[in-house]
Amino acid sequence: MGPARALRALLPPLLLAIGAASRWVATPDTVRPRVVREQVLWVSGQGRGGVHTFRVPLVAATPGGALLACAEGRKRSAADVGAKIIACRHSPDGGATWGPDGGGGRRRLGGGRAEPGGAGGGGARGLLLFARCAHPPQACGPPSTLLLRSRDGGRSWGPPQNLSDVVGGEVFAPGPGSGIQKQRAPFRGRLVFCGHGTLERDGVTLLLSDDGGRRWRRGGGLPAIPFGAPRHPRDFTPDECQPYELPDGSIAVSIRNQDSYRCRCRMLARSWDGGETLPPAAVTFQPALLDPAVAAGALASHGLVLFSNPAHESERVNLTLRWSFDNGTTWWGRGLRVWAGPSGYSALAAPPPAEQGPAPLVYLIYEKGRSLSTESVSLATISLAGGP
Repeated sequence: MGPARALRALLPPLLLAIGAASRWVATPDTVRPRVVREQVLWVSGQGRGGVHTFRVPLVAATPGGALLACAEGRKRSAADVGAKIIACRHSPDGGATWGPDGGGGRRRLGGGRAEPGGAGGGGARGLLLFARCAHPPQACGPPSTLLLRSRDGGRSWGPPQNLSDVVGGEVFAPGPGSGIQKQRAPFRGRLVFCGHGTLERDGVTLLLSDDGGRRWRRGGGLPAIPFGAPRHPRDFTPDECQPYELPDGSIAVSIRNQDSYRCRCRMLARSWDGGETLPPAAVTFQPALLDPAVAAGALASHGLVLFSNPAHESERVNLTLRWSFDNGTTWWGRGLRVWAGPSGYSALAAPPPAEQGPAPLVYLIYEKGRSLSTESVSLATISLAGGP
């Protein structure tokens, strides 16, 4: 099955209390990740709500212990092209209970790409970025990138704002995954999304806002080489992307290496100017992170860099959580295998720092199945300390 081209970028709400005292410190002795709860949030093939397949999941942890999970509901088939909705579910208590999908959390998006993403603006505010008609040719209309705003943690959404005048006529498919809000200089408070284009005109581009998401502009970009030409194996084709901020204030972007340039592994870009540029000279590869060309989760939290993907060089199987104590330079051990079977896209989230207890949690949402990775969307709650 072809990789999903619709993306989302779910930006967790504003992180709180930088520098707040922590009762837990990440060390090789204290990091013992364990899945303490797993829940299937959506099941494909049941036709519920007129949806054939649920794919491309996202999760955000909001202040007060709430969670917001979203997925792309493909109406008629599992294919990338076709009518879709954004399906979202809300949990007020960290995943203990979930509301149904529906109401304000469900939007019909016609025959394009529906990509929920999110950003926080403090309290329970959130932003959800998605693309429409990102798979031409089709009877859908010109591609567009739109932004939804919520003031109640994702229970309801306001009317979409069209950002096509910012991103231009090219397809800008967000994420999929989360946007970030910078917590350190330079440009502390800046919102940063990452997106990509179509295969022939691929590459990653950052989208920036310095006023809480009211106004946006393009930041740094990293185009495919060659650009605007048919793709071939081993071409340089940066694709689906997930940004995170490192302790020095730089932005790292974990990128899908679509055509396996140099390795069947992750590509990493860096920006030291708040996302204004993505210098080609700063692009590296991560051979320790085998990857079958898929959207992956990446998160800097609790003094760790966390990464999730199907840890295999060619097949979407073996969904694994990895962690690094040195900002992604090296990765500890073989990680935590969350699911050995078919598994696909994944995303990560963690509660705001001020709300972490002695056993900090991470949320990992991913595509999961027994025969196909697209059979369901599941959410694993992981205790980094291994506790209950």
